[in-house]
Amino acid sequence: MAAKPIGMIQFDNLEIAFRYKSDRELKFAYWLFRMVGNPKIVLLGKKITCLALKLHLPISWLIKPTIYRHFCGGETIEECMKVSRNMEKYGVKCILDYSVEGKDSPEDIQAALEETLRTIRNAGKNRNIPFTVFKPTAFTLEHILEKGSLNELNTDEEKAEAQRFRDRVNTLCKAAYEENVPIMVDAEDVRFQVMIDQVVTGMMEKYNKEKAIVYNTLQMYRTDRLDFLKQAWQKAIDGNYYLGIKFVRGAYMERERARALKYGYPSPINPDKPTTDSMYNDGLRFTVDHLDRVSVFNGTHNEDSNRLLTELMEQKGLAKNEPKIWFSQLFGMSDHVSFNLAAAGYNVAKYLPYGPVRHVLPYLIRRAEENTAVAGQSNRELQMAREEYRRRKER
Repeated sequence: MAAKPIGMIQFDNLEIAFRYKSDRELKFAYWLFRMVGNPKIVLLGKKITCLALKLHLPISWLIKPTIYRHFCGGETIEECMKVSRNMEKYGVKCILDYSVEGKDSPEDIQAALEETLRTIRNAGKNRNIPFTVFKPTAFTLEHILEKGSLNELNTDEEKAEAQRFRDRVNTLCKAAYEENVPIMVDAEDVRFQVMIDQVVTGMMEKYNKEKAIVYNTLQMYRTDRLDFLKQAWQKAIDGNYYLGIKFVRGAYMERERARALKYGYPSPINPDKPTTDSMYNDGLRFTVDHLDRVSVFNGTHNEDSNRLLTELMEQKGLAKNEPKIWFSQLFGMSDHVSFNLAAAGYNVAKYLPYGPVRHVLPYLIRRAEENTAVAGQSNRELQMAREEYRRRKER
C-alpha cells in the first residue's frame, strides 16, 4: 500500500480517538456495536420498542443505560454539559440538539420552542457550545410544511399556522443573533423542504448581514442540492448577506425513493453513492472557493470528505482553525475522525442529542438502523473499539 503524503490528516490514531473514554466505556461501545451490527437484533429491538411505546409500557430503565447512554448526552442541558466539558479537554466542542420528535400539539410545540431557546441562551454563555440547532418539524404540523411547499395553503387556519411557524423560526433566529451564536436549521423530507428553504432564506436575509448566523442544511444525496447551493450563493450576493451552509449526505433515502415510486414522480435521490459522494465533495469545493461570502459546516462521518476539506484548506493557505469552517460528527460515532481532526488543530463539534428517553427513541432507532445499513459502519466502530481496548491492556 502506498504511503500517505506527509501532512495528510490521519484518522488511525486510536489512542487519540478514544482517550476521553474510560476502559469501561470503551468495552461498552464494543458490546453495543456488536448488537447494532446485527440487522435481526435491530429489527427486533425496533418492533419491541414501538410496541412498548404504543402500550405505554415503561422502557426507560432498559434504553437509558444502553443505546441512549452511547448516543445521547442526557435528558437535560445540565447533564449534557458534563459530557461537553469532558470532550472539550481534547479540543472537541459540542452542539446540544434537543431531539424530541413526533409531538405536534400546541403545548408540545411551545415546550420545544422554550427548550430550544434555553439551548441558545446556554450556548451564548459557553464557549464550548459553538452552534445551536433545531428541527423544523418540531415547530408546526407536517401538512402545513407540505402544503406550503406546494403553495396550497388555502384555508385561513392553514395560512395562520404557516405564519406561526415563520414567527417561531424568527424567534429562534433572533435569539441566536442576539446571543451571537450561529443556528443551524436541519433538513427534512423533500415534500417539506421548499417551504423550509424559503423561510430559512428569509432569516438569512434578516440576520446574516454581518456574518453567517443562520445556516441552512443541504442533503447532498438529493439530485438538486448542488444547483440549489449555487443559486443560494447568488441570492446572497444579490441580497448582500452571508450564506451559512451545513452539508450532510442525507437521512431519509429509502423513504424518499419509496414515496417517489408510490406517487409516480422521479426519485429526488441520486442513483448511487458515488454520485452523492461526488456532489458532496463538489459542494465543499464550491464553498471553500467562496469563503468571502460562505461559512461551511461539514457534517459527515466520511473520511474521504473530511480529508478533502483539510486538503482544500491547505491549498487555499487557510489556518486549520479558520472560523468559517467546522467539522462535525454525531456523538457516539466516528470518534477516530472527530478527535484526530481536533488534535490536528481543526474546528470540531460533536452533535450531542438530548431529551427525555421515551421522546428521543425515534432518533435512537435511526442511529441503530444507520449503523446497520451503512456498509461497514458498525463493523468499523467495533474493530476500532476492540483494537484500542487491547492496546490499553498491553501497556
